[in-house]
Amino acid sequence: MDKKAAVDNVEMRLQALETRIYGDRRNKSSKPLKCAESLARIQAGLTNTANKRERVKILHKKIEDLMKYLDPQFTDHIAVPDTMKLEFILAEEDFLLSHAALLEQASNLQPMLESTYIRDVPEHTTKLQRLSQLHIKQQDQTDAQSLEVKKLFEEYNKMMFLLSKQFTQWDESLRKLEEAKGIRPVE
Repeated sequence: MDKKAAVDNVEMRLQALETRIYGDRRNKSSKPLKCAESLARIQAGLTNTANKRERVKILHKKIEDLMKYLDPQFTDHIAVPDTMKLEFILAEEDFLLSHAALLEQASNLQPMLESTYIRDVPEHTTKLQRLSQLHIKQQDQTDAQSLEVKKLFEEYNKMMFLLSKQFTQWDESLRKLEEAKGIRPVE
């Protein structure tokens, strides 16, 4: 059943494609045109023509050479003589020498990459992760401690403000009492 459904599906898709290509045109017998049949006829005609003509047979044999000639770099190969290529290389001499020096420097530094310190990186990574976790925990504790200290300072400032206000009121009351009794304040 699945194969039949798949074949029907392909036929419907092909029919839709033919309708899109040919539209509602019909051939002379008023049957719908079939793309696959047209392509098969064209292929057969080309094959017959190719088999009859000796030149086409030779052309098929030399298709690799033709592909080589069609390659865009082939013209560069033919058009640019060796002396010109040498001039290109000499023009880029400074660039090539600087890159050669950098490559030599990198090869000289390669033993450092193979050192025990670099090989021990995974071990140090686990230690670093533990230290990072400890650092984060200590930062959280520091933040909590900072909040506690801030609260204590706020309470201290509030207490000092209230005490200062109380002392000011007592001083005012004492001055009024001294003035009422006629006592001069001590300076």
